[in-house]
Amino acid sequence: MEKRPEIDELSKMIKIFQLYQAGQKEISTKLENLDSEFQVNYDYNPIHNMESRMKDMQSLLQKAERKGYALTAESIQKNIYDIAGIRVITNYLDDIYKVEKLLTNQTDVTLLERKDYIKQPKESGDSSLHIIVKVPVFQSKGPIDVPVEIQIRTVGMDMWASLEHKLRYKTNVDSKLVDKYGDQLKGYADELEQIEKGMQEIHKDLI
Repeated sequence: MEKRPEIDELSKMIKIFQLYQAGQKEISTKLENLDSEFQVNYDYNPIHNMESRMKDMQSLLQKAERKGYALTAESIQKNIYDIAGIRVITNYLDDIYKVEKLLTNQTDVTLLERKDYIKQPKESGDSSLHIIVKVPVFQSKGPIDVPVEIQIRTVGMDMWASLEHKLRYKTNVDSKLVDKYGDQLKGYADELEQIEKGMQEIHKDLI
């Protein structure tokens, strides 16, 4: 049977959500400003699109229980770093690392964790750069560091990932189709990598 947190802990968790949402906005604003500055200085935008998301309370509690963490605000704040997330979609491969560098070079942004699934793609073929950073959020009692998970990938990688996610996690998809198209998508991931590199080279020659 699924456990439920005490009422007072639930109240604290709601406050944490407000805090993490503020941290998400801080990072989003930084990325928007960096992208705008890049446009002014170089007549080019490395960021194609951004999407923000907050893990809902039920998913958060399920993850805490699955990991064996206490269902308290303190435990969740200490152990779970992906409450707030941002997906950054770039135009080209190099833009992924460019955006990462621009963001992590900010004096008030600290890199906590980094997983490069571009240089070492997942077994399924999924590739993107995952980083977790912390940023201070200013509250009435002073600044509090808040972690934000950021996933950075190209338009092509995002299209591939969306299709692969639909295939594997839609409950009405036949398991035979998963086996059939899973291998096909893996092949497309390899092809996409070569296409991305080729388009990157063309882009370099045009700027």
